[in-house]
Amino acid sequence: MIPPTMLSTIPETLLEFCIESDMSEPCSLPMPSGSVISISRRCPGKIEPNDDSSVVIRTAGGAMVMAVADGVGGCPLGYKASAIAVHCIAEMVAASDPDADLRPAILDGIEKANTEILDLGIGAATTLSVVEMVEGRVRAYTVGDSMTMIVGQRGSLKWKSTSHSPVGYAIESGMLDEAAAMTHDDRHVVSNLVGSKTMHIEVGPSRQLAARDRVILASDGLFDNMHLSEVVATMKSGKPISCMQQLVQTASQRMSGSDEQLPGKPDDLTMLLYAR
Repeated sequence: MIPPTMLSTIPETLLEFCIESDMSEPCSLPMPSGSVISISRRCPGKIEPNDDSSVVIRTAGGAMVMAVADGVGGCPLGYKASAIAVHCIAEMVAASDPDADLRPAILDGIEKANTEILDLGIGAATTLSVVEMVEGRVRAYTVGDSMTMIVGQRGSLKWKSTSHSPVGYAIESGMLDEAAAMTHDDRHVVSNLVGSKTMHIEVGPSRQLAARDRVILASDGLFDNMHLSEVVATMKSGKPISCMQQLVQTASQRMSGSDEQLPGKPDDLTMLLYAR
């Protein structure tokens, strides 16, 4: 049995996992070039385990990798699929040479996770969003609709990943705006998953972070309950732990459905926020 949270080390490599977690408050993980604020909590009122998993990795060479996986709730053992995904990423990154390019290790980790989940033979699947950070440059890897965003101090959305879903592609093409997407009948349909024979990995561009840029990875428990503009406005500045607390509070309030004019969908919620 994998413990709900686990801090472990592989010589000179730090790994912080959140597996089946139900955290009441976010925690701060110090990194050489900043900090990562982490939260993972179960859907309100849910009895089954949290289907989300995450990992933060600091390599011996000083690089950092973050990953968030959202096990598909309508499939068997979604929580197991997401745990496999983040463990495979951690395993391959930790086994790589400290000075090596991380891209092959991350891609191998995703492929390994896909094989292991398929081998379960039960129809389990998960989304996966991974970010590598090396000497101030970041690159994202995406399978599914867990999203990565880079936000500037003044509130500019500098980059975001594309959700692999009919609605996500419609937004990207300009056929659908964000407000309409939040209430679209197909907004929860995902067209690309780890645990599928047709899985494909989208590799984002390598981008240099500015001094005050922040990076967030999150499951759809955030983006189904807050507009992108709200997320950007909340995380752009201020103490990172306070920003995360506000994101959690707002998303949790929306999940209750107390205001019919605002988006709201009860779900597991997992986020990793990097700030310098």
